[in-house]
Amino acid sequence: MAEHNGSEAALKRLSWVIFLTRMGLFAEAVTRAFWPLWTLVFFVLAVVLAGALDRMPLEAVWLGGVVAVGVAIAFLVRGVRRFEWPSQEMAVRRLDATLPGRPIQALQDSPAIGRNDSASQALWQAHQSRMAARTVQARPVSPDLRISSLDPFGLRFIALLFLMTAFVFGSVSNLTAVKDLGAARGAALASGPTWEGWIEPPVYTGKPAMYLNDQAEGMLTLPEGSRVLLRLYGEVGALTVSETVSGRAGVIESAADAEQSFEVSQSGALEIAGPGGASWQIDMLRDGAPKVSARAAPETSDRGEMTLRFEAVDDYGIIGGTAHVTLDLPAVARIYGLTVPPEPRDPIEVALPLPISGDRAQFEDVLIEDFSKHVWAHLPVRVALFVEDDSGQSGTTGALQFELPARRFFDPLAAAVIELRRDLLWSKENGRRVAQIMRALSHRPEEGVFRRDTDYLRFRAILRRLEINLEHGLRDEKRDEFAEALWALAVDLEDGDLGNAAERLRQAQERLSEAMKNGASDQEIARLMQELREATEDYMRELARRNQQDGEDGGDRQSAENSMQLDQNDLQRMMDRIQELMEQGRMAEAQQALEELQRLMENMQVTQGQGQQSPGEQAMEGLADTLREQQGLSDEAFRELQEQFNPGAQSGQSQENQGYSGGEGRGQAHDGTGGAGQEDGSGEGASGQADAGETGEPGALEDRQNALRQELSRQLGTLPGQGSPEGDAARQALRGAQEAMEGAEEALREDDLATAIDRQAEAMDALREGMRSLGEAMAQQQQQGQQGTAEAQGQGQDPLGRSQGNRGAAGTDEGALQGEDVYRQARRLLDEIRRRAGEAERSEAERSYLERLLERF
Repeated sequence: MAEHNGSEAALKRLSWVIFLTRMGLFAEAVTRAFWPLWTLVFFVLAVVLAGALDRMPLEAVWLGGVVAVGVAIAFLVRGVRRFEWPSQEMAVRRLDATLPGRPIQALQDSPAIGRNDSASQALWQAHQSRMAARTVQARPVSPDLRISSLDPFGLRFIALLFLMTAFVFGSVSNLTAVKDLGAARGAALASGPTWEGWIEPPVYTGKPAMYLNDQAEGMLTLPEGSRVLLRLYGEVGALTVSETVSGRAGVIESAADAEQSFEVSQSGALEIAGPGGASWQIDMLRDGAPKVSARAAPETSDRGEMTLRFEAVDDYGIIGGTAHVTLDLPAVARIYGLTVPPEPRDPIEVALPLPISGDRAQFEDVLIEDFSKHVWAHLPVRVALFVEDDSGQSGTTGALQFELPARRFFDPLAAAVIELRRDLLWSKENGRRVAQIMRALSHRPEEGVFRRDTDYLRFRAILRRLEINLEHGLRDEKRDEFAEALWALAVDLEDGDLGNAAERLRQAQERLSEAMKNGASDQEIARLMQELREATEDYMRELARRNQQDGEDGGDRQSAENSMQLDQNDLQRMMDRIQELMEQGRMAEAQQALEELQRLMENMQVTQGQGQQSPGEQAMEGLADTLREQQGLSDEAFRELQEQFNPGAQSGQSQENQGYSGGEGRGQAHDGTGGAGQEDGSGEGASGQADAGETGEPGALEDRQNALRQELSRQLGTLPGQGSPEGDAARQALRGAQEAMEGAEEALREDDLATAIDRQAEAMDALREGMRSLGEAMAQQQQQGQQGTAEAQGQGQDPLGRSQGNRGAAGTDEGALQGEDVYRQARRLLDEIRRRAGEAERSEAERSYLERLLERF
């Protein structure tokens, strides 16, 4: 009896769970039996809500309704036949199948044998108890409403999508019109004509469309370009339309047409005359033209880009804009290369930047463009900004007159190269003048004009190729190639070798000095002052590295002890003073302070190691010699090409004429002396090894070119830096130089001097590229070595007397005062300078330097 009561209690607890499971079975049965019926209902409701009945003939509406009702009855009968009401037993079986061991079925069972056996009864009761415990975790079974097998085309989902779309874009009021559909249409016909109207503003205004029947008579404000659409129903002529807002002329449709449309182009009246008509006064909201204005004068960024801030305003939004730049020829100072008429050039057109997101009705932005390479750079121009809106209207700033901002070059030679480039782009008539000036600049140049041999060789290569093209007529594409080559040369002359700290410091000082002399802008002076600060920091770090290296190599310790140690704050104060003087406009005093800083940096004594050259330095020197030899061969080939066109070119020329005779190390003289590679008189250059032999006679150009190519092949085999990206790039560039040399050799054997000169120019460009990549590889290796040395030592001192390693690196203020009072530290520094200045055993240069320090501080 206890067993029976336990089973009933467990089943009673499951009654609610069984009921919910039974309702799920009911939902499954309804879904499987009646899904076609509600799919049809969804389709019909979507059609009615969308208002399709108003656009269909009455006969078609009745026919469609009859068909829909018939199909619905057929689906209803089909569903009733297939519907099966779920029983209690079905729900129990569904729930029991989700539980382990089917405990509900076990609770309803009774033992078949052993009813009078107490042991069997005890075992059965234990089994019943375990089954009852399992029913505690019973939960309602979710119904399986998936009927994809019955609806493989997903018609129920399509019907539901149509219904949701009709709810969004249709009207619920269309449902009430179904019951009196026939009566309403009949009443409409009986009551007389009617009309409908819509007003659609232009899309770009963002304003919604209006249903004209819902608008009260009176005043309507409409944007310009709004489209009015009217439909007249009933007897033709019962209703007519009159309006004065479209401004239409010419052939106009009849005022009684059933459908009429026009755009609002002016204020006026709109009237629908006849039974049930209406009238309105239209106030047109005119679309104003966009406006654009410059907010400030154009400026030049640190990279030479023009920055022009502008503001644009429109009623609804700007869709685009451009900046037109034209040359202001009457304002150009027609001197030097600008005296000849300029070649016609199209105006520069650049797109104005627009906000990516946000409102474009009113915004401010900055036009940033780099015109440094354009021929009009730094010349008077007229700049006009244009903006356009969606209606096609445009606005402009008018002509803004100023000199086109671009990068400025403060190195005198770089500035000269840029001016020659401008003259060449100004007109091809300046070609011979440019060549003459380039020849004058490179003829026996003074010391320091060309800081590096490679710069001179590049300059001469451009000159030689320019003169060749001038002989055959300079074409536009060749002129552009020369302009690009001159630009690259000027940039290298201006920037120099940034890997050399001392060179960079000197160049930064010279550029700042030139900027102060030439009246540069405040932005340019600030940029150059920042470059000077960075170059000074790099130079001090280089001094620290060399001091550490000297300590490793067993340098002169006594000299290091007696060397002058300065705080970097002193240098920073000097540069701050220079900047302060420049900001106050005291350029003469600033120039004097800059010269004092330059002398200070030049007088800093650093013990340098005297070790042997590294493999990278040896390879770099070998490649530089090869480049000079190639330049000499190219000069000789060019001289022979000139003599082919002008046999009397030798008369009046001498060895010192580098254009024809080549000069020392840059070609061969007419008299057979001064050959390439013999600048030291030893005759051991690469070309001299080729075929001079024991006789000392210069060999044929093709043989010397072959020897030079073989020498480059030998250098390529011993080139360091293999495996690094920069070293691999250097090898690739030198292989290209080999191929170009081979082409030049073949052209020389065929007596095609013009082609040979072109191939030799390619070889020199590839050699320069290889040397540049090799220099980067060496710099990277050197930097890695410096880091390793700094980590190994950790206790060295830089030239400013600060501890490296754990107390801060050079170029920072970390650890500079080390917790002591700044004035006490300064007093000790001055006392030390006075003490050393009074020691007679010190050199005159050092004591003079110390005295200048005392005068300054």
